[in-house]
Amino acid sequence: MNYKGGVGKTTLSANIAAAIADRGKKVLLIDLDPQANLTLSFVTIEEWKSLDRHERTIKHWYDRYLDYNLDTSLKDLIITPARINEKMTRQGNRGRLDMICSHLELVEIDMELSSKLGGNTDRAIRNNYVQVLSRLRMKLGEIKKAYDVIMIDCPPNFNLLTQNAIVSSDYYIIPAKTDYLSTLGIDTLLKHVDSLTKKYNRTIQAVNYQNITAISPKMLGIVFTMVSYWKGLPISAQREYISQIQRRGLPFFKSYLRENKSLFASAPETGIPVVLSGASAQQHSIKREIQNLVDEVLIAIKS
Repeated sequence: MNYKGGVGKTTLSANIAAAIADRGKKVLLIDLDPQANLTLSFVTIEEWKSLDRHERTIKHWYDRYLDYNLDTSLKDLIITPARINEKMTRQGNRGRLDMICSHLELVEIDMELSSKLGGNTDRAIRNNYVQVLSRLRMKLGEIKKAYDVIMIDCPPNFNLLTQNAIVSSDYYIIPAKTDYLSTLGIDTLLKHVDSLTKKYNRTIQAVNYQNITAISPKMLGIVFTMVSYWKGLPISAQREYISQIQRRGLPFFKSYLRENKSLFASAPETGIPVVLSGASAQQHSIKREIQNLVDEVLIAIKS
């Protein structure tokens, strides 16, 4: 997640998830961004329209809660995108990448969720707060044993959908371009996550929910994206922003996501992220960098 849009969140999510699945793991991707770019990186428009008709997106799942107060499972939303999984199968890979798709109208869900936060008494307000913020967490708890990794792509803001994702997560990653605007809000984002964690934990303690435990989402690190190189190093202007993050003592990954608009922009149309695509010299270099980043992410989780 990052407050700033256009920093490579979706590209990063797609490639990390695909690389982990390609290592023989079972991965679930959840697209919580109303732009649905991650969804359309793996399924075609026609496939998405079919999911919409059959009400099998995360938006429809929230609709059932908002309209009828139904406590439905996430299982019926899960799809197994054909193109990437067929590619892994052809390569003799036993991994799998599943997905829960987004919807362009998901932006309306956030506003409607906020209407659930009120109440006539302090107790009612606390109960409603826990129910709304725990919605995704509780249902992921029913299916998480089927996966090695679950990844959530968040919208570029700190709305209730993002807060649902944070409450559900053990770790989070912040993608950031090496420029002023992309790095400006990182400290604020970290403060908001800390504030949310404290408020949620205080509230569940006050409400005394027996089946809901305290949360402690950990920031794994910042991933620098869209990095331009000169003579094997990021260009000087970008190195300065990387140094600023380092001086501030914020954790960041040593592997960066290289700038390549043509390669990354064309990948969604094929349904295959760059990390699992062809083998030109240019692609080979970028694929190696993504694999190095995935190594760092998995090491950070284990530590």
